[in-house]
Formats: sequence, structure tokens, C-alpha cells
Amino acid sequence: MSEKQRTLKGVVKLSGVGLHTGEKVQLEIHPAAGNHGYKFQRIDIDGEPTIEANCDLVVATDRGTTLEQNGARVYTTEHLLAALYGCQVDNALIKLDGPEIPIMDGSSKPFVQAIQAVGYDDQDEERVYLELEENIPWEDLDKGIEFLAVPDVNYRLTVMVDYKSPVLGTQHATMYKIDEFEEEISSCRTFVFLRELEFLAKNDLIKGGDLDNAIVLVERNDISNEELDRLAKLLGKEDLEVNVEGIGVLNSTKLQFENEPARHKLLDIVGDLALVGIPIKAHILAARPGHSGNVRFAKVLKEYWKQKQRKGRKFDLEKDPLFTTEDIEKMLPHRYPFLMVDKIMEMGEESIVGVKNITMNEPIFTGHFPGNPVFPGVLQIEAMAQVGGIFALSKVEDPHLYSTYFMKIDKVKFKQKVVPGDTIVFELNLLSPIRRGLVNMGGQGYVNGKPVVEAEMLAQVVKDKE
Repeated sequence: MSEKQRTLKGVVKLSGVGLHTGEKVQLEIHPAAGNHGYKFQRIDIDGEPTIEANCDLVVATDRGTTLEQNGARVYTTEHLLAALYGCQVDNALIKLDGPEIPIMDGSSKPFVQAIQAVGYDDQDEERVYLELEENIPWEDLDKGIEFLAVPDVNYRLTVMVDYKSPVLGTQHATMYKIDEFEEEISSCRTFVFLRELEFLAKNDLIKGGDLDNAIVLVERNDISNEELDRLAKLLGKEDLEVNVEGIGVLNSTKLQFENEPARHKLLDIVGDLALVGIPIKAHILAARPGHSGNVRFAKVLKEYWKQKQRKGRKFDLEKDPLFTTEDIEKMLPHRYPFLMVDKIMEMGEESIVGVKNITMNEPIFTGHFPGNPVFPGVLQIEAMAQVGGIFALSKVEDPHLYSTYFMKIDKVKFKQKVVPGDTIVFELNLLSPIRRGLVNMGGQGYVNGKPVVEAEMLAQVVKDKE
């Protein structure tokens, strides 16, 4: 069954400090129209420029993912994008009065909770997924990063991290479907090794870092109080009480999951792959990922999507049909010249694929644009409706005793002309369960894999013969 896009029911408001800039920021997440996607807006800059959540606009991946467009940047986008994607929000405008998304507690949970508090609005537009027809591997041998995307009916992630560290070692994390994001992944916090803090601070990063918004991993048991005081001063946190109890986690912060660092890496992947710009159905396996690798793999997936769009929708028309013309005549009352379906290739619980061959022998061409034959759009809709009628009548006994009657036609679009020699392949999906004989289907017609017509139709199946 097709899915509708959704946005927020209201405006989400949050405030906090940026992890790296240390600047206070007010954040608002606004509902947005269908097919809008995710966009950021810097309302603190003249002209209030917008920045699309697009992997092609990433300009930095050092300890976070930074986007730049229209002369404006937004830093550390991944945790908020992961929350929106994990909550299956398709369209949102994110307004902020500073350069960086607030770090909150270092996870996506505060964003998820705020999003859930305002709720969701379903939209008219269909949700379109990036679905794979082949495995897509990618690796960076120098850095030991590996990604593999394989076809799957869900968005599934499997992550392995290996820091060769006595405190972290090798960890794995898995999300079997996006519905698990809230409970299993969203609360997992960002982490850093104690040995990295001095480097990060000297490079003007983590100005907003605190033990309340990050897990600090300790790999030595011989760290002196003087060293901790020096680090605290370097970070501008002289009043911060820091204690170390040997190898483990600074201030004995309790981990929510034994593999919380690996789960956070999975969270980062969800946020960074949201930059592909389309929801994904695939099993993605990642070894030793980071923001740089995530974004580069997002670009690989986006290019795959572009190529798939250029190739168009593929149908196997060489296999034996499920229903021939003779079979169809036993179901539909239509006959020449008004039988508009030549064969049915596939039919599932909620979908059907049918074929109409257009030839110069169609009687309509004697009067419709003589000398410039074009198959009428209304007959394309009729052919699509007949495919839907076959689907509906396949659900009843003695289908020849029934007729299907139009009740409503909606959202009709004609995208290119259809001429003799074309073969239209119609693919229809059930939009809602069949009730009281009412059948609501939406679909598209394709010629050479490219869409030529689309519509939503409501019909009633009536037993009108004995």
C-alpha cells in the first residue's frame, strides 16, 4: 500500500548551545509543504538564507556535518536530521538564529521528544523510496572505512566500530527497521576519547562541550589531577568537577547501553544519510564509519538514485502474462473497440501491473488529430481504470456478474504524449482497504520506463447481472 508524506502538526521550539561554537541558539522546526524535504534557515543573517539538507552541500565533516549554501553555513546537523528521519517526518523547515544546531544532551532524544509532542500531519503527496536493485559497495582502503547497501524491504542498519582501544574495543549495533530508532538509538550520546580533548580544544572545537552532552572515554589509569585541571581550563570549564576511576568513562557516567558508542555511530549514519534527500529501503552495513565516510556514501546512493531515475521504471514484459486478453474478457464487460487492456503481467495483494499496446489500427486515430496521431488522455485514464477494475474483480467470485463504475478521478497528470507504437505499462496500488465495494487506487502509466500519466481513482464494484 502506498504511503503518504508527513510533516509536523505544529512548530517545535528548542534552545541550547552549539557543541563546537559554544554559541547559544534558538531553534524552531516548522511544518513544510509536500516534497519540500529538510531545509535550514539562518534567520540571524540578512536575507535569512536557506540551506538544503543535501549531501552535495557538505563542506566539512570534522566532528560533525556542516552544510553551506547561499553564503550561509549550519554546523552539526546530524543529530537533528536523524531525529526527523527517525520520526519519519518528510518535510520540515528548520529555523535557527545561530550557526550551529544545539547539542542538547549529545543525542537525538530531546529532538525526538519535542517532535512527538507536537505530532504529525499526513500530506497528499506520496512517499517515494530509494529502493535498490543491486548491491552497492563503497570503501576507503586508506582509512579502513567500508559500506555496503543491499536490497531490503526495510531501512536496516548494521554498524561495526573498532578503535583498537582498551575501553571501547570492537562494538556492533543494529537497527532492524526505522520504527526502532526512537527506543533503541535516539538516546545514545556522542562520545570522545579523553586523549582527543586537548587537540579538539586547541583547534577551536567543542567550545560547548560538557560532561552533560558527551561521553568521555578514558583509556589510561595514570591521569593526574593536574592534567585534568589543565584540560578543564583549556576547555574553559575551570569550575567543572572531574574525576577518573581508571579505564572507563569520565565521572563514571553510566552508559545506557553496553554498546552506546556503536549505537551513536548508527545514529550519525541515519542523520548523514538523510542528506541523500529521499527515504531509503535497504540494509546498510558500515564498518568504522564517521561523518566523512557517511557523507561520501550518501553521495554514492544519491548518484545511484539519479541514474535509476534516468533509466526509468523497469518491467519484465517478456515473461508469460498472468492474464491474457481472453482471460480479461471473462472478467470485464468491455469489448472492441473499448477493451483497453491487452494483458496483466503481475498482481499482488495491493497492486497490479497491466499493459496496453498502442497501434495505428486504433479507431480513435481516424478522428483524433489526423496526420498527428496522439492517444487521448481520457482513454489513458480509461485503460488505467480497466486495470484497476481487473484488480477489484479478481477479489470476487463470478467476476463476470459484476461491473465497476467510476465515482471519482483525482490528481490526474499527463507528462508526455502517447503515440502509435508505444506500449503503456500501468502500475496501480491500493490506497486504502476495499470496503463495501469501494476501491480506491492510485497509479502511473509508463512508456519505456518513463511516466506518461498518473491518477487516483475511486470506483464501486456492483453486482448487476444474474
